[in-house]
Order: sequence, then structure tokens, then C-alpha cells
Amino acid sequence: MTSPPLDIVAIGDAIVDVIATCDDAFLVAHHLPKGQMQLLDQPAADALYAAMGSARETSGGSAANTMAGVAAMGGRAGFIGQVADDQLGAIFEHDMHALGVRFATPAIADGPPTGRCLILVTPDAQRTMNTCPGASHLLRPEALDEVMIRSAAILYLEGYLWGPDLPRSAMERAVTIAHDAGRKVAFTLSESVCIAGRKEGFARMIEGGGVDLLFANEDEALQLTGRTDLTAALDVLQVKVPTLVVTRGPVGAIAVEEGRRVDGGAAPVAQIIDTTGAGDLFAAGFLTAHCRGASLDRCLSTGAIAAAEIISHFGARPEADLRQLIAL
Repeated sequence: MTSPPLDIVAIGDAIVDVIATCDDAFLVAHHLPKGQMQLLDQPAADALYAAMGSARETSGGSAANTMAGVAAMGGRAGFIGQVADDQLGAIFEHDMHALGVRFATPAIADGPPTGRCLILVTPDAQRTMNTCPGASHLLRPEALDEVMIRSAAILYLEGYLWGPDLPRSAMERAVTIAHDAGRKVAFTLSESVCIAGRKEGFARMIEGGGVDLLFANEDEALQLTGRTDLTAALDVLQVKVPTLVVTRGPVGAIAVEEGRRVDGGAAPVAQIIDTTGAGDLFAAGFLTAHCRGASLDRCLSTGAIAAAEIISHFGARPEADLRQLIAL
């Protein structure tokens, strides 16, 4: 059987990251919850953007970051996400193509502007994310590239986009397309703040067999299952998905597959500069190794290496040669 033309195609928020440094006093003055993610409407995003000062702009979004990581490791990646026909939309499209990620979702001319995530990094390397989703939440089922979805070994979905009705219907359609083509579906819960209002929807998809590979961090796993102990949460989740991966920050990560648990450590980092994108790049490393038939141990270590690289500098896109670092 011939291998699929693409390794992974992702569906997620198509947004531009705007990254700046600040002190804790700035967060307090603007009532921003340190180290967390919150959604902003357009006026609030405009006001915060004006107050941020000098910033770095690059295409972002959780699943898009993961696909950038996959491409940087030599994987064949595609992305589906909605941008507007504006300057930030052009930046997003250019960056994805420059990274070697296939992206062809048509921009929309009417409606809100391209989404942006205003990221503030404090001296302790914590990132506070303030997202204005804009056009990304207008992704419709008819905008899906069904040929691309069928052509990838894995369809990767992000929890950030699962809430709004319109993009959720697109993602549900994509799951059907992928499974009908005999492909796997991977899903990341994305951020603990997403779970409160989406817990039942996440649970329905997972329990309905929509997910073959689930990514969560420890806090998300506890919230989703309602457990206070990680072992108990793992027991609940591992019977619902074929492959479960739970990240634990500096402690490492755990993978459970067919009842077999593997614990992986974190990769060493000389200095942590910015934790933006750590989970995204961990998923990129794990999935790239998985697509190449690597063991669970190797998938975990590849994810850890990719995550370590991303937190050693500002921004959620790799700067070092990841192919050389992971040496798959």
C-alpha cells in the first residue's frame, strides 16, 4: 500500500501572533490573568495592541504552529484555517507557504479581520495570551479541502476551534472524511480554559470514537475527567482512545497505548525564554515520529526535544535545525 502524500493535515485557528515583553505591573494594570489565555473582542484587542509597544508579528495558532514544527522536521504537512483578505491574512498565508506547509483555504473579503493573538511574555518566561479570533471562527464545512484531508495519514484538530458552532461543524465533517478514508484523527484539548464550556462536547466526540490520538496536559486531563489524581484520570481516558498523551511540563510526558504506559522525561534547556508553543511543538515532534513508525518512547523523546527548542527563544516557530536535533 502506498503511503499517503501528506503525513498530517491540521484544522485550527488561522491567526497572527503578536509577541511583546512586559513586566507583571503591565498585566495588573490591564487586568490580564498571568500565564493564561483569554478571548478578546475587537475593541479590547485594538486597545491592548496599542498599549503593547514594540512587538514581533508572525503567523500563529496552535495547530498551525504544530504543522510548522512538522514541516521543520521534514514532515509533509498541510493546514486548513480561515483568514480574511487583509494584511494579517497575507502574512499568515506567506509564512505558511515559506515554511513548506500546504495552505490553500480561500480568504474571505467580508466580515471580521484575520485573527490575532496578543502574547505578553514576563521575565519569568510565562506567556499571557489574549486572542481575538476574528475570521478564524468563520471556517465553514464547504471551505474544507476534502482531497487534502483524505491524502493525509493523520487529521489533527485543536480544541481552541471546537467551541463555535460553525468551525465545529467543519471539524466534525473533517473527522467523517478522514475516518471514511481510513485515516487517524488526533485531537488536542489546547488549553484548560477551553474545557469549562466545552467539556460535554469534548466528551461526546471522544466517547463516540472520533479521536484516535488524544493530547492533553495534566490539568486538562484532570478537568476533563473530573478527577483530582492523574493516575485516576489516565484510567478514565485510556479506555476511550487508542493512544493517549499527557504532557507534564518540566516533569515530562506520559503516553498510554493499548494498556501500556510509557513515561518520558523533559529534554534539558539551558535557559527558558518563552513557553509559547511548547505544547504545540511537543505534538509536532510526537506526531512526526509516530508517522515514521517510531516507538512510544521515541515519540515522547522527539516531542520533548522539539518543545525544548521552542522554549529556548521567543516565539512559537523553530529557530534551530529540528531535523538535526531529532535525527529520526
